[in-house]
Amino acid sequence: MKSVTIKGATRIVPELSSQRGKALKELRKQDLVPCVLYGGKEVYHLTIPVSELRQIIYTPLVYVVDINIDGKETINTLMKEIQFHPVTDNILHVDFYEINEEKPIQVRIPVVLEGLAEGIRLGGKLNFQSRRLMVKGFYKNIPETINIDISGMLVGDSIHVGDIETEGYSIIEPKEKVVCSINAARTTITADEEDLLDEEEEGEGESEENASAEE
Repeated sequence: MKSVTIKGATRIVPELSSQRGKALKELRKQDLVPCVLYGGKEVYHLTIPVSELRQIIYTPLVYVVDINIDGKETINTLMKEIQFHPVTDNILHVDFYEINEEKPIQVRIPVVLEGLAEGIRLGGKLNFQSRRLMVKGFYKNIPETINIDISGMLVGDSIHVGDIETEGYSIIEPKEKVVCSINAARTTITADEEDLLDEEEEGEGESEENASAEE
């Protein structure tokens, strides 16, 4: 997995709940997002600029996020949860989880389909059911994406989780789960049907020639 470094600053959480809401509003006015980092020996309450968070939130990729705290220590993390404003869609809060290099992690990563399936060329329709899959492994072994070559797929073919080869990590989804399939469209003609139609057309052409000769 690729990593990206962002800057965070520790913040003091008011003891009184009545003061917390006001403090959070003041932070957001300054384009700072309240965040929490947990999973390690300490829990950190942080503020991170919106501009720093955008590069890891508004992307289909999943990153290891190295948070540099107060310009001192840097902690490897994964983004676990994001809260958005229901109306404005602004980022309200982010949870980060500290990575332990000696323990495997679980993370959902995107699936990328490569190539043009033969079934699509013949008029079939691609059904991409599982765009992300949950995987488990040491973070250094987990890829950015799961790449699947679909160029050999025909109409009626499907790829399941159990068909995917992995190295250094595992996919923790049911093996029978469908990742993608090529479904027949109403106008789809398979290669065999195409040959059969050609033979029928040739037969019709010969019949017409014979009929003309008889006349």
